[in-house]
Amino acid sequence: MTEENQAAANTENQGPSMSLQKIYTKDVSFEAPKAPHIFNEQGQPEIKMNMNQKVNKLDDNTYEVALTSTVTCSVNDGTAYLVEVCVAGVFVMQNFTDQVLHQTLGVYCPNVLFPYVRQQVSELVLSGGFQPLMLQPVNFEQMYAQQMQQAQEQAASSTKQ
Repeated sequence: MTEENQAAANTENQGPSMSLQKIYTKDVSFEAPKAPHIFNEQGQPEIKMNMNQKVNKLDDNTYEVALTSTVTCSVNDGTAYLVEVCVAGVFVMQNFTDQVLHQTLGVYCPNVLFPYVRQQVSELVLSGGFQPLMLQPVNFEQMYAQQMQQAQEQAASSTKQ
């Protein structure tokens, strides 16, 4: 058996493997457009959060997964603060089937990144002079299932036309 064939056989016999190469902050933004007047506002703050993820294939086995959280706090119809944090990770994925790879990138990787996003959002809000904010856990598995269902529905509706 040649070295090339042996290497291919060894790769086929191995199960899926993943390694995290790096986690880093890709983008951060904090705005308090009504400061300092907003600190005197009386009222119940309304918090809205939007979560987004993006996957970039860097090479055959390497992927960048970026998780972005945008948090808007409003008081009496005025924006108290707006925070946007994007944390990314570089993941090396080998020997995954396409379906398992897609699910791992859509569920597991964002779960790894979320604590870093949550920490940065909390620190930015606190350093902006506001009450601490701790983002609640996110069910990325449920989000992934919803995205897959929407994609199937869109595919079904486009074939009917």
